[in-house]
Amino acid sequence: MKLLLIRHGDPDYVHDDLTEVGRREAALLAGRIAPMDMAQYYVSPLGRAKATAAPTLAKAGRTAVECEWLQEFSPRIMRPDKDFPKIAWDWLPQDWLRDERFLLPERWKENEIFQAGGVGAEYERVTAAFDALLAEHGYAREGRFYRVERANADMLAFFCHFGVGCVLMSHLMNCSPMILWHGLVMAPSSVTLINSEERRPGIASFRAAQVGDVSHLYAAGEEPSFAARFCEVNGNGDRED
Repeated sequence: MKLLLIRHGDPDYVHDDLTEVGRREAALLAGRIAPMDMAQYYVSPLGRAKATAAPTLAKAGRTAVECEWLQEFSPRIMRPDKDFPKIAWDWLPQDWLRDERFLLPERWKENEIFQAGGVGAEYERVTAAFDALLAEHGYAREGRFYRVERANADMLAFFCHFGVGCVLMSHLMNCSPMILWHGLVMAPSSVTLINSEERRPGIASFRAAQVGDVSHLYAAGEEPSFAARFCEVNGNGDRED
């Protein structure tokens, strides 16, 4: 099985849509994804994800299944250095790294701020829905692995968001999502490819072959959007906090 996690194009968050840059990105993405032999397309209910999927679906003559749980992972917390709610994973590293539980796959949900924000419960809800979908395609979660009930090389595309994409990856790879949220960059319209590996009959795990790939943009001379990351040098005018 092959899973494509596709982040939406450059976002207009105010209107839950794409910017003009994002629309160019989505059109270039369609040239890459539409020719693929896709078993099924899935899409977040949010406008920016749907707008990203639309050119691919039109070019391929296909439709997508809308999944509520694919929307951005957005439980709110009171970040230690702010006096208003923030998205759970939007912390400064120098703050969250003080709690070593965040580095542990079995303990990251124990952080008191995460508990107050219901982050662990939302993670369990989203990953349970994801596992139910994978089971429909022949891979049933069993502990930290997947039992192969119907081995296949089907390719599934998920048009979604950075935060929820990291949630799904952390679940497949049995690690804390905080490590992925803060250790990976997935630019708008980027493609992450995850393959199943069945090294012994009936038992599968998942492994990323590509993470945040934007080769479709580079091939067309389109510079990736900056919306995926923060400033390289403090005070240079890019996003800081």
